[in-house]
Amino acid sequence: MAGINTPKNMKNSRHPWKFFRAGGFDQVRLESGADLTALAQLDQKLWIALSCPVEGLEFDRKTLEMIDSDGDGRIRVPEIIAAVEWSTSMLKNPDDLLKGASELPLTAIDDGSLDGSRLLASAKHILANLGKEDTPAISLTDTTDTARIFSQTRFNGDGVIPPDSSDDPEIQKIIIDIMECLGGNPDRSEKQGVSKEKVDQFFADLQAYSTWWQEVENQSAAIKPLGAATEYAAAALNEIRPKVDDYFARCRLAAFDVRALSALNRQETEYIAIAEKSLSSTVDEASSFPLAMIALGKAPLPLKEGINPAWTVPMENFTKVVVTPLLGDRDSLTEAEWGQIGSIFAPYHAWQSRKEGASIEKIGIDRAREIVAANAKDAIDALLARDIALAPEFDAIASVDRLVRYYRDLFTLLKNFVSFSDFYTRKDKALFQVGTLYLDGRSCDLCVRVDDIAKHASLATLSRTYLAYCRCTRHAGNGVTKEMNIAAAFTDGDSDYLMVGRNGVFYDRQGLDWDATIARVIDHPISIRQAFWSPYKRIARMINEQIEKMASSRDKAGVEKASAGIAGGAQKIEVGISTTPAKPPFDVAKFAGIFAAIGLAVGAIGTALAAGITGFMQLVWWKMPLAIAGIIMLISGPSMIIAWLKLRQRTLGPILDANGWAVNARARINIPFGRSLTKVASLPPGAERSLEDPFADKKSKWPQILAVVVILSLLFYFLNGKALVLKLLTGIFGI
Repeated sequence: MAGINTPKNMKNSRHPWKFFRAGGFDQVRLESGADLTALAQLDQKLWIALSCPVEGLEFDRKTLEMIDSDGDGRIRVPEIIAAVEWSTSMLKNPDDLLKGASELPLTAIDDGSLDGSRLLASAKHILANLGKEDTPAISLTDTTDTARIFSQTRFNGDGVIPPDSSDDPEIQKIIIDIMECLGGNPDRSEKQGVSKEKVDQFFADLQAYSTWWQEVENQSAAIKPLGAATEYAAAALNEIRPKVDDYFARCRLAAFDVRALSALNRQETEYIAIAEKSLSSTVDEASSFPLAMIALGKAPLPLKEGINPAWTVPMENFTKVVVTPLLGDRDSLTEAEWGQIGSIFAPYHAWQSRKEGASIEKIGIDRAREIVAANAKDAIDALLARDIALAPEFDAIASVDRLVRYYRDLFTLLKNFVSFSDFYTRKDKALFQVGTLYLDGRSCDLCVRVDDIAKHASLATLSRTYLAYCRCTRHAGNGVTKEMNIAAAFTDGDSDYLMVGRNGVFYDRQGLDWDATIARVIDHPISIRQAFWSPYKRIARMINEQIEKMASSRDKAGVEKASAGIAGGAQKIEVGISTTPAKPPFDVAKFAGIFAAIGLAVGAIGTALAAGITGFMQLVWWKMPLAIAGIIMLISGPSMIIAWLKLRQRTLGPILDANGWAVNARARINIPFGRSLTKVASLPPGAERSLEDPFADKKSKWPQILAVVVILSLLFYFLNGKALVLKLLTGIFGI
């Protein structure tokens, strides 16, 4: 598949492609089936996306998984081309793919090829099984209900036969036995059955198990010394064998060196350690101690008295089912007798070690021999062969589901992969747009799902787009809360009230509402209008902050002065001194210096104002608006230029790349297109608006009076009062 879309193939393209320009780059138009069939010839450099993830898209997940042929969770160009080529080969008219219809007409399937004829036959078979023989089209609802499709058929080509595949009750029972021994396989109708592998294994195990049992029947007395009770007795023997072997080994070691006797019986400190606990007859710590007290010489093992409490029950069982039947009733067991018991059970253990066909134990040797005698394998193999012979026809049913999905979804995927026409034409939402965020009097349509906010933001900041990351939650009932993270692009308005912690509502593509809270923002310019006002807002904030600081400082100083005065007055009262402070003498020199400094400052400010106003008043009348505009541009111009440059760089690519896409173009989000992605609140057409606000701030008359004075002054100035006005300004501000 990797060689489908090679540069060599692309250079030989002779298809007359058409392109449209959107987002600042050329995008191919897909307008006909001929465009789709020639898609492999389109230069990959002209594809808008080179890959996209299967996860996180507003698109049918199963369709994407079908296109993702290698199952790596990503859709790439060769896989898109392969899906298009297969779909167009299955249809009489490739133009039908552009319809995006949810139902596939049977007449649209090209039955001129072997694959096409099988696919059409399977589509008809599906409809027949669903009781829709006369239906002219097949839908996704029909193809996804596979259990219902195959429920009426005995054989469905999957190589699995359930018990009801045969009319013979004995064959049905044998198939059930196979499932009991080896487990079943689900078939396409979700019934449990058996495959050829299970059948072959079952009959092989059957023969091996029967042969293994034949051995014990030929040597019954040697292998089963206690007859039917041998199996239970052997289990009792195996349970205590390690402890008995340990006991006699300790006795031999004590006989070798008497100094080891104390250590072999465990130290007193170990008994003290467990004595501090709550003891029971089966205390775990005691189970590791010797089976009985170690004595010198070849001491026999006591069977009734002096047994480790943790091993009393297993030893009683061993004595009852092994010792007594073989050696008679006794109170102890010598090492020689213990070896004799081992020799008696040795043939049984050797036979057990040679066991074959263990899976057949579930049905027993008698049932196993019944099945062998019935010679049923040939009959079951014939059923499997009959089922497998139908595999090509029924395998095509999966192809029907695939074609129905491609018929509905493939062209939509192409409009969001080969080009981004869905996104830039604004007729439909793109696959990566997960919904709409309503917040701060705006609705944002460019919202993408985000798994890791920090990881996404590290790359998405290169988009030069203002992004607000929101954590969205929704109560789904039954105490279940769903969570989702989104990144919403604000591309119109301003960011004055966009801050972490603000709440909004997010509507997903299904219309469900989620509570959304801003968790992080990536700050970039949103609009030229915001950039124009930002210097004035900064100046206003600075002045406001300074006033607040000054007021706070004065308030603090006043409080401290008052506190000091009260404290001083109280102290003077305590010592009997009058609280009336003596007035300091008036310092004429100090007052004159302060007054001179204030005069100089006022004079400098007045001189500057006089120079500015004088220069402005000397302008020709038509230059005055230009001068005002120049001052405004001097203040707002740099901010607007920076914002304009950044807005020109605003692009979609990094936002999608951070989600695993490989965007192959500089998909710009310019200012006009950005306005379409974020809608600012406005009154609807024809709405009536009352300007009377009963709670509005009372308006002062001074701005109106000042405006009248300015207008009259300008009129007087231009009506030969120029010299008088200049003299007046000089007299007021010239110091």
